[in-house]
Amino acid sequence: MTDSSLSMTQPRRRAASGRRTSGSNLWTHVFLIVLAVIWLVPLLWTLYTALRPYSETSKHGYFSFDGHLSLHNFTDAWSQGGFATSFKNSAMITIPAVIITVVLASLVAFAVSRFSWRFNITLLILYTAGNLLPPQVLAAPVFQLFKHLSLPMSISDSGTGLNTYYAVIAINVAFQLGFCTFVLSNFMKTLPTELDEAARLDGAGVWRQYWQIVLPLCRPALAALATLEFIWVYNDYFWALLLIQSGDRLPVTTAINNLQGQFVSNDNLIAAGATITVLPTLIIYAVLQRQFVAGLSLGSTKG
Repeated sequence: MTDSSLSMTQPRRRAASGRRTSGSNLWTHVFLIVLAVIWLVPLLWTLYTALRPYSETSKHGYFSFDGHLSLHNFTDAWSQGGFATSFKNSAMITIPAVIITVVLASLVAFAVSRFSWRFNITLLILYTAGNLLPPQVLAAPVFQLFKHLSLPMSISDSGTGLNTYYAVIAINVAFQLGFCTFVLSNFMKTLPTELDEAARLDGAGVWRQYWQIVLPLCRPALAALATLEFIWVYNDYFWALLLIQSGDRLPVTTAINNLQGQFVSNDNLIAAGATITVLPTLIIYAVLQRQFVAGLSLGSTKG
């Protein structure tokens, strides 16, 4: 093949490759748009239902666009559902659980990923294996465990682990620790080992290597994990309902139950309560969005 024929075929190949790439990008964008619509339609319809009076929906139906919009359902849901107390209870559970989980997971991940010792893989498997058990299987033994756990009356009015924030925090930490350890250990393995060698040559101990070298480099991954953990712990309904019997200590996920009528349910009021409930997770994601995306992208490109 002559040089002139080669010079003619190369632009054609580049053009064909460009057309294939643009075609694949088009279908990718179409797929993502369809997924976004599927996710957004229920949320937007819930918000629209929450803004409509119950009299309008009972007259025209929920799949209609008649009537006016107002915030009356939100004010009623806030007062009837006791959201002020429920949000405080959720904060008392979620914030300590997320902090404890991320800190403990980073310590274990550092030990199993940056040091080679006999049982590091075994310990990682042990931590991760706990995520394979569904919570419902452990409901009875966990309930009995906290029922027979004696605590001072100064921190527990029941004298046991039941009906306390500590029980819900502990069980959430236990269930989330394996996943966080697995993710952080894989992320820490991608960091160059030369960093540890240089630190040891400079006289840095194990704690200094963890605190001043490895942990700052894991900041995007920690932010992504903290965002996910906040959403998961905040949205937990099962353990809080199982371990807390007092209504004034239940988290916000159970507050919607207070909006149920004895004989008739006001779905507009419940939609407003559900919208109020989801606001903290949206705010946390909006605040940590850049770090969350950075953590995901770093974890996908390293290795």
